[in-house]
Amino acid sequence: MRAVHIEKPGGPEVLKLIDRPVPEPGPGEVLLKVAAAGVNRPDVLQRKGVYPPPPGASDLPGLEVAGVIEKLGPGAVGQVGAHAMALIAGGGYAEYAVVHHRHLLTLPEEMPFERAAALPETLYTVWTNVFEDGRLKEGETLFVHGATSGIGTMALSMAKAFGATVYGTAGSDEKCRAAERLGFVKCFNYRNEDWAKLMTAEGGADVVLDMVGGDYVAKDMTLLKPQGRHVSIAFQAGMEAKIPIPILMQKRLTLTGSTLRARHIEEKARLTDQIRQHVMPKIVSGEIAAVFDRAFPLEEAVEAHRRMEAGEHIGKIVLLT
Repeated sequence: MRAVHIEKPGGPEVLKLIDRPVPEPGPGEVLLKVAAAGVNRPDVLQRKGVYPPPPGASDLPGLEVAGVIEKLGPGAVGQVGAHAMALIAGGGYAEYAVVHHRHLLTLPEEMPFERAAALPETLYTVWTNVFEDGRLKEGETLFVHGATSGIGTMALSMAKAFGATVYGTAGSDEKCRAAERLGFVKCFNYRNEDWAKLMTAEGGADVVLDMVGGDYVAKDMTLLKPQGRHVSIAFQAGMEAKIPIPILMQKRLTLTGSTLRARHIEEKARLTDQIRQHVMPKIVSGEIAAVFDRAFPLEEAVEAHRRMEAGEHIGKIVLLT
């Protein structure tokens, strides 16, 4: 099979198209013939050598796939020929990928694979962080950094589908206008606006989804309402933050965060069940959808990574096999 391999840590040019044997599904696993794979920020970090795959995972990048079930391993439950998407720990940038059968989400046949491949990573990230850990409820307000990113646009779609209001930040006036066209009540340009002060003037937020970290954490705390929840999912501006403890105490805030890739098989299966029950019906009905930026053929993975790193995308970038 064709696959994209990271030759050595470095820039996009280290992504090389190679031939690999088709993997064999083990006990409880399914072989998926990949039609499309999502491109995510962790793929970029893995390529740079700062985010290695967890033990036992494929060394190939790619954390989400959509395609057709090709083969069942011993004890796996599934239907050969069915369309499905999945969150995986690695190996998505290839023509075939192995998936645990309990991590599969069956798709309606009319759903395009490139649209489906843009869903799993953001679905799981938003569900576990915003709705489970952040406890976002109908009628509340969500504040999202990176409004036009894949996660930002999915957070918008899911929050609105469950009855919440969404504000956010982005790095240009053009991106903020795009975010507001998508449905953000307001988007603040973090390069030239005091977004924490402006959001506080809007009434504040019940939940902040923060992929920036660093000194953003303290600013986020100022705009949170009493009993607000702050959820960290990345630290692009720094791994350490100074916490204003008086604000934490006075507002009775909750600060939490999580990672997803290295979670145990059983935990990912539980999340899959939750998404199947609560989110998939809204995807099938069209209430929840990924914002699609652009598709590249597998052999142009270098260009896909360049687009992501340049910050040119609005929504998800996908590779087609």
